[in-house]
Parts: sequence; structure tokens; C-alpha cells
Amino acid sequence: MDIPNFSKKDILSAFQFRHATKEFDPHKKLSDDDINFILQTANLSPSSFGFEPWHFIVVQDPELRELLKPVAWGAPLKLDTASHFVLGLSMKTPMTKWDSDYIMQMMKEVKQFPEDVVEMYSKFYREFQERDFDLDTDKKLFDWASKQTYIALGNMMTAAALIGIDSCPIEGFHQAKAETLLHDKFGVDTEKYGLSYMVAFGYRKEAPPHPKSRRDFKDIVSWK
Repeated sequence: MDIPNFSKKDILSAFQFRHATKEFDPHKKLSDDDINFILQTANLSPSSFGFEPWHFIVVQDPELRELLKPVAWGAPLKLDTASHFVLGLSMKTPMTKWDSDYIMQMMKEVKQFPEDVVEMYSKFYREFQERDFDLDTDKKLFDWASKQTYIALGNMMTAAALIGIDSCPIEGFHQAKAETLLHDKFGVDTEKYGLSYMVAFGYRKEAPPHPKSRRDFKDIVSWK
């Protein structure tokens, strides 16, 4: 496999370019190739133990987008104008518990571990959940899974910026109401999956009103 040859300047320029786009140009759409590229970076994202506790729903149906508006106060303008709108789902306890059917399937069928490695990995994963991170409640396990799903979010937005596509991550929604809607209208098994975030992709309608502002680099990095 060839090693990618991106200049540091180009990568930092993409980070400068990326901003939380409040309104997109509704007349400009991503190609199928571009949205699939962005979603593939989610698929290739790292996760704790490599267990990929996520699922992504691309919402293109206008009627479903309308249904999301009342439960997502931060999303209506994006729902109206974004080329593509993605829901980032994270797995809940039945899926992520150390001895769940999903975890066993990941180790045996996806990773194709031999039985002795499955046994060893299961031991490490159990100790991680029960001792190291104290993941002893449904909420803690879901929050842990969400941390992994956010890695995929960051990678999707960065990948989009690298090819000149805008994005906006959205947490402005009522989680319980949104999940009820996902269960009733989107066919999501909300016993297994919860909503971590929404993210819109498209092309900005206008330039950001002000330059990107960040804390000084020296204030966020310490060397010991």
C-alpha cells in the first residue's frame, strides 16, 4: 500500500477551511462518489478494541427530514439546505457488553480470531469494562460507545474539508424524542442503538462571517 503524500500545509489549510456551516447552498449537491468517500472514512475509523460500535443513517427523504425538525432545534436550516444529512448512532448495552452476541461475532467472524485469542480478548475487554473504566451502567456504556462514534465524526468532517466540502456537526436535539422518532419512523431498534449526533454535508451558501478563532497553541499543549 502506498504511503499518502499530503503536505502539512494542505492539511492545515483544510482545518482552517472547515467551519460549522450554518446554511448550505441548496442547489449544490455532493456526488455519489464524494459522499461514499466521506462515509468510507467513517468505516475505516479506529475504535476501542476495534469493535466499531456505530451505525450511520443518511437521511435524504424530504419527509423524514421534516419529521426531524421538531425534535432537533439545531438542525432545521441544515435539514432544508444540506446536500446530505447523516445521523450518527451508537450501540447500547445489549450490543457492547463484553460477552454480547455482537462482540463475539466481531471477534469470530469479522476479525476471525482463533478461539484462544477470542478467550484472551474477552478477558481483556471484560476487565476494561468492569475494572479499568467502570462501565457498570447502561448510560456509561452508551457514553463510551459515543466516544468511539465521535472519532468517525471527526474523520468524516476532516475528509470532507480536504476535498472542499463543508459540514456541520449537530447536538441540538432532544435525545429521547429523537430516538422515539427513529424507532417509529426510521425503523431503528432503539434498544440496541441511540442517537449520538447529527451531521450535515454540502457547500456553504456564503463565507464564514469571521476568521476561525482558537485558544493560543501554547495554552493547550504542555511538555513534561
